[in-house]
Amino acid sequence: MGNVLVMWQNVHVMSTTHPDWGSILDEHLGNSKKPLIVVLGSTACGKTDFSITLAKSIKGAEVVNADSRQLYRHMDIGTAKITETQMQEIPHHMLDVLKPDQESTSGWYQTEAKEIIDSIHKKGGVPILVGGSMLYISSIIDELSMAPETDQELRDKLMKEYDLDNGETLFNRLLNQDPIRASKLHKNNKPRLVRALEILKLSNPSDLEYKYELGSNKTETELDILIFGVRRERTDLVDRINSRAKLMIESGWIDEVKSLMDLGYTELDPGMKSHGYKEIMAYLKAEDPISLEKLTEKIAAKTRQYSKRQKTWWKGDTRINWIDL
Repeated sequence: MGNVLVMWQNVHVMSTTHPDWGSILDEHLGNSKKPLIVVLGSTACGKTDFSITLAKSIKGAEVVNADSRQLYRHMDIGTAKITETQMQEIPHHMLDVLKPDQESTSGWYQTEAKEIIDSIHKKGGVPILVGGSMLYISSIIDELSMAPETDQELRDKLMKEYDLDNGETLFNRLLNQDPIRASKLHKNNKPRLVRALEILKLSNPSDLEYKYELGSNKTETELDILIFGVRRERTDLVDRINSRAKLMIESGWIDEVKSLMDLGYTELDPGMKSHGYKEIMAYLKAEDPISLEKLTEKIAAKTRQYSKRQKTWWKGDTRINWIDL
């Protein structure tokens, strides 16, 4: 381990455009045994460009994706997925690892991402976790104790039971066992209802205070974490979100969704629930579709709402070194 530490201590920022983050980074790498650099921020704020600038300044840097939508194959335009050209030969991980009909849970992500981070450390590299999916990032930097992984046999059984009476029995069962969770669900939401009962079945009775999305606890991590937050002034960010939605439509997003539908994917598949994809799918299926202008604004509005949730999540986290673009 000593030799690896020496490698990191000899790493210096080779070129920066912002002396503040450069000096912070240089100091952190010089004092880290297991460095993890995190780049987070609201959607459309410029995380990708900054992460490449950051990675190019660090010897042995490799990027680990923390955007839940970019995990899916065939979904490139609507997720603003980084291209090979944009990567500039920086290794990237956790991109295109799932099919749109495969479930992505925070627990699964935590396991996969930690293995990749560990493998980067073993060869003396520096992992950079980049994305805007709050729970996925938190699963790594806060070592959240996640809800149990999916049990496919149990899930299939619950799915069949749901179909017997459209979820009436399952919802009443959840109401009796976990009324707080039941109050936040509708019985018609089949995936969420089934998952809630699956978690109850797989969890220990003493764990019923779990947070359904967040897992149960935050614990100390052995990683030496440095967090950079990328942000923009509100009106600038809103303009970027609106412009990006328009550009994505013009760049073939609708054709991308058509291709996914041709492959047999539906609005019920996990990947297709991403912002914009389900709206475009509804647009394509409508007998009297709305205008492209209205569709674009609808998608932009959903993205702006998500951006607000991201900012709320990270508000007050004193670990974050904010960089204004």
